[in-house]
Parts: sequence; structure tokens; C-alpha cells
Amino acid sequence: MSEKSFRQAINEALREEMRRDPDVFLIGEDIAGGTGGDGEEDAWGGVMGVTKGLLGEFGASRVIDTPISETAYIGAAAGAAVTGMRPVAELMFCDFAGVCFDQIMNQTAKLRYMLGGQAKVPLVIRMQCGGGFNAAAQHSQTLHGLFTHIPGLKVVMPSNPYEAKGLLIESIRDDDPVMFMEHKFMYDDKGEVPDESYAIPLGEAYYSRDGEDITICALGRMVNLCNQAADDLAQENIGCTVIDLRSTSPLDEESICESVEETGRLVVVDEGYPRCGFAADIAALAAVRAQPALRAPVKLVTPPHTTIPFAPTLEELYIPSVDRIKQGIKETLAA
Repeated sequence: MSEKSFRQAINEALREEMRRDPDVFLIGEDIAGGTGGDGEEDAWGGVMGVTKGLLGEFGASRVIDTPISETAYIGAAAGAAVTGMRPVAELMFCDFAGVCFDQIMNQTAKLRYMLGGQAKVPLVIRMQCGGGFNAAAQHSQTLHGLFTHIPGLKVVMPSNPYEAKGLLIESIRDDDPVMFMEHKFMYDDKGEVPDESYAIPLGEAYYSRDGEDITICALGRMVNLCNQAADDLAQENIGCTVIDLRSTSPLDEESICESVEETGRLVVVDEGYPRCGFAADIAALAAVRAQPALRAPVKLVTPPHTTIPFAPTLEELYIPSVDRIKQGIKETLAA
């Protein structure tokens, strides 16, 4: 087992699956580094360098640079998936889903159902999400709640390099479309990642910390902030269970409800929009299935219902922080 970055873990997952299965191919904007340029052909490998080096091993027929048309290449990837290929399309920023939403919502998500199961759609759409880089309102959203709302899509968000590799491998092997969301603030995060291939099942949450006083649910980067908050509160003899949900669809409802029944309190931390959002969905789940066990109202720690600000000081206030998470936990315990 070696220490690898989040970026390296994703690259390794793509490389291993492309070696294992010749039907796996990559498609997207600039994923090969801009083959029309004057410099080194594989100069970059995507806007965050995640696919760097893959063109040299697999060639331009399996690492396909496309024009700037999300509608075209997401549609092409969906068509390829229906015919038996296993494309991994890079949407770059999840915000760009607005350009190709018909291909995602009305085609990719529905084809298997509308064809009566006669065709599968094994398509992975990778994308960046989240704020923290002052990239403004059109490049900083976290839209897992929007994708989760659509039947037929699976939605995955890893919180560390180990999960990034294992969940991506499982997503590529899955026969349904998967929206694979990578928090842009985490690409340089490092952790222990096995050198060999492994898969993490979708829909199985992970208890990253056990405690008796309160349950905290989160995804992606927010899991790490929740663990920091739990470490701080442990010094005050407050025991937190932190559940890393890993995926929103499928959702491990049993793990959430079992923990709430044990602790009696729930805080949901989410970077997505709050109205009709994922945090509200988890709160509703607890209210419906674990209500007798609740000893305090469910607390939601989310951004305000507004677009993401560009100004660094405002963005810092917008995104849930360790201090806000600790405040939410203490308010819930006090209630």
C-alpha cells in the first residue's frame, strides 16, 4: 500500500480499468492535453491533470479529446454505452451539466427503463464539484442533490483517495449511469491507497468515527471537516459518530437510521443548496423512519440558499466550516 493523492488514485483507477477491459474508453474536453497544440501531446491531461499519461499508453482512440460541446460528447458517450462500450466522460465542472442536461436526464437516466431492460447504460460521468478556489458561481456548485432527484442515475462522492479509487472502479463496472463527483479542493489530498485493484460497493456508508452522543452525516470534503470537528469535540468529552455516506443514490438508509436510533440526535452537513436539497432529504428520512428515537430537532449545516460568491471572504462564510459544524453539534446537544 502506498500514499497517493486523490488525483493519482483516480488516474490509477482509470488506468487499471482500461487495461482490464478494452471496452473502457475516456472522452471529454482536453483530457489528452490538447492534441492540436505545438507542445507535448499529453501536456496536461484535463483541467486538473487527472488523465495525464493515459494517452501515451492507450492512444487517441481510447482517450478522445472532443470539441467544446458537452451536449455532443455526453450524448455520444450515452450512445456508446447502450451499444456495449463502457465510456468514462469527463464533464469537467458539474456546473456544465446545464449544457447537456437533456442527455443526462432524458436519455442516459431513462434509456434502460424505456427499453425494458434490453439495453444497459454503463456510463460514468466524472466531474468536479465544490467551492474553495474562488471560482465564482458558475464553477463552484455541488449539484449532487439535483442528480439524486433523477431516477436512473447513481451518484457517488468520495471523501479520500482510498474511496476515490475503489468507488471509481466499482462505478466503471456498474451497468447503470453513474455521476462521479470529485471535490476540486481535494485533488492534492493524500492517503493510503492499495496498489492492487479493488472495488468499493455503491450504497454502503462508512462509519469514519463512532460516538455515543450524536450522529453526523456528510459526503465528500465535508466528511473530513466533520472528522476535524469531532476530534475537537472529543476534547470536551462529546462523542460523535461520523457517517461517510459515499453515495446519495443508492443511499445507505439503514446505517443512518440505526445510528440515529443509538444516539438520538442528527446533524447533516452538506455543501449543496439547502432548498429541496440532500441535507433536507436526510432530515426527512430521519423524521419518517427514526422519529421516535430523536431527542432533538435535526440540525442542517449548509450554505445559505444563494449563489456562490466570488469574493474570498464571502465564499469562506458560504461554505460550511469546522466551526459551524461544531456550533451545530453543540446546539443540537443543548436542544
